Amino acid sequence: MHTDLPTLAQIQAATQTIYAAFGPTPQYRWTTLSQRLGTDCWVKHENHTPVGAFKVRGGLTYFEHLARSGQMPPKVISATRGNHGQSIAYAAARHGVACTIVVPLGNSAEKNAAMRALGAQLIEQGHDFQAAREHALSLAQASGAHMVPSYHPALVLGVATGWLEFFQAVPSLDVLYVPIGLGSGACAALAAKQALGHPVRVVGVVSAHATTYLDSMAANCVVEAPVSTVLADGMAVRRADPQALAILQAGLDRVVQVSDAQVAQAMRDLYTDTHNLAEGAGAASFAAAWSEREQLRGQVVGTTLCGGNVDASTLCQVLQNRT
Repeated sequence: MHTDLPTLAQIQAATQTIYAAFGPTPQYRWTTLSQRLGTDCWVKHENHTPVGAFKVRGGLTYFEHLARSGQMPPKVISATRGNHGQSIAYAAARHGVACTIVVPLGNSAEKNAAMRALGAQLIEQGHDFQAAREHALSLAQASGAHMVPSYHPALVLGVATGWLEFFQAVPSLDVLYVPIGLGSGACAALAAKQALGHPVRVVGVVSAHATTYLDSMAANCVVEAPVSTVLADGMAVRRADPQALAILQAGLDRVVQVSDAQVAQAMRDLYTDTHNLAEGAGAASFAAAWSEREQLRGQVVGTTLCGGNVDASTLCQVLQNRT
């Protein structure tokens, strides 16, 4: 048992915080996807949250953590490629806290617009997420704002509520594919699995163009890896978080790599079969399942459409097979 993960009682208590903002998201066994994959395929639709991605669960519980500990700051700052920033802006607004978000240059225009619409002040700085994060840290130190990390146990706790919904709704799951960005989604899946004593095998999914977690697991220490993914911006992490790494190394069944080409095909498949929009990281789960379809026959497969925040121009290029 991994003691750094929340218990069943803690996850169940956290659902009260989540459901004060929105209800459980659906999970469907899509017959079209199942036919394509050659076995039962379930999708957890975290694209149906108020910010179109799973991250909002963690933002809500992180701010609840600040409130309960008497540490609610007047202003917060964080770094993101988009969905974490929307989560923090959404939760900050609910608590009346000023919010600044730092994004790398060239970030998704529509994710940027969404964060501004949620009330965040947006700063564009750095060539990738790590550079944006380092700039956010320096701004926090200079201004006295509270720096919201991209990985924290309170974030994992909130995200675990979604996996609890999934595992309780589909207890027959044999294997679950979870994309890895900085790790809160996959660590939360392991938390819910452990809390319920569920036998599901959790498979981590990384971009083949951002392999810090795969490389770090092989080396048994944090190893930076260059980031070159164009589509899977939610997985575009250069440096693994050591706390997340330890949990994932102990709990994951294995890790699968998916290329941008495989992600693009999965985005097309998800749109064709379910008419749901998936951003790159949101399609990575199905892309990984598809890559291992021959060994999945006869198993109940869980995937997650963990985010649907893809720019219209990018989606058009993907659907027209021009990526």
